[in-house]
Amino acid sequence: MAARDVGGGEPLLSEGAAEELLRCICFKTGPPRMVGIELEWLVHEPDHPDRPVEPSRLERVYSGVRELPLRSALTFEPGGQLELSSQPATSLMECIDSMAADLDTVRNALRASGLSLDGHGHDPWNPPRRLLHEPRYDAMERYLNRTGPAGRSMMCSSASVQVCLDAGFEEPGPLGLGRRWQLAHLLGAVLVAAFANSPAGEGRPTGWRSTRQALWADLDPVRALAPDPGAQPRTGWAAHVLDTPVMCVRAAEGPWPSPEGLTFRQWIRTGLPRPPTRADLEYHMTTLFPPVRPRGHLELRMIDAQSGEDGWKVPVAVTTALFDDPEAAEIAYRMVKPLAELAGPLPAPRNPLWTAAARDGLTDPELHGAAVSCFGVALEALPRLGASSAVEKAVVEFFDRYVLPGRCPADDFAFHRGEQRNVHHGKEIHS
Repeated sequence: MAARDVGGGEPLLSEGAAEELLRCICFKTGPPRMVGIELEWLVHEPDHPDRPVEPSRLERVYSGVRELPLRSALTFEPGGQLELSSQPATSLMECIDSMAADLDTVRNALRASGLSLDGHGHDPWNPPRRLLHEPRYDAMERYLNRTGPAGRSMMCSSASVQVCLDAGFEEPGPLGLGRRWQLAHLLGAVLVAAFANSPAGEGRPTGWRSTRQALWADLDPVRALAPDPGAQPRTGWAAHVLDTPVMCVRAAEGPWPSPEGLTFRQWIRTGLPRPPTRADLEYHMTTLFPPVRPRGHLELRMIDAQSGEDGWKVPVAVTTALFDDPEAAEIAYRMVKPLAELAGPLPAPRNPLWTAAARDGLTDPELHGAAVSCFGVALEALPRLGASSAVEKAVVEFFDRYVLPGRCPADDFAFHRGEQRNVHHGKEIHS
């Protein structure tokens, strides 16, 4: 249990107490009934998205946006991306309608300033540029730069649709925690492939349909990975958190140090550079970026931001239907379970299944077959979840336009730097 006190009276952690906290606070089981959304957006001039918005202009506009009456939490990412995080809702449509209202309010404010929200998983035109300079982001960039440029690009140039769902029942079954955890890591690859929407960077094709997902896989040797796929959710996650290197040690003054190679477990055992507390453990978890992050609920982080004003509604509706409708969850699990053979023993997203999803999208035959089946199941489940006719129509249109023919939104992207280019099967095609 907790031992000594820090100077401010905060109890320190023993290794056993840390493991127990991770097992308990990260998976709160019960009937799935809540849904939440986190939407990240790039912000551009609508007619000139390849021209970076001046930082001083962006700050003036954001000062006004901060004053808007919103139900969602409004935050900004290091590169100036705008993020809206919904309140937990008791139904799919409550969540969608609340977020849609907030998005209308934000869009109107940005439109008045000559700016717009842009839904791409990775900025197709502009190089990474960090606008927020805070101890957290200074330490993060310094740490991630040790392994290459992917971290800076992730921080400053990426955007996503994140769906937050309850962890599920403690007991086995289609809505049980163990089943939902496994479903998330197999269906997650299908969602990457179907909604891939980031084939470019700095005006050039990258060879990936989801450049954003490729960046996550290349981010860091450990902290962007899922836990051991063979472990039980609680045990695997606790070990993963404790055995991941510490990104930084928070300090009251000055830069936050980034000890090289110090895992949280080692930090507890050595007590250096200072003994860690529960607050340090909770902060450490926010610096881990797996495709599915347990935060009491399950945070599904693998979906690229979607184009158009309402494109985000489709992945939210499909994902919620496949997890929270018992019949759909059972069928979807059977549809994606064979993908485990392709994934192999390596954790997501650094295994063959997730690599194929990010690179090939739905041109991969196994992912295409799973997507067709899962979207069909989701469409049958949406009326049972009370989805509106407009949401159902949006899912049908996406299914017909992309899923059935084995395409994804990235395949629509047109390159206009000297000549027209398209990405197909991970290769650059000139036309």
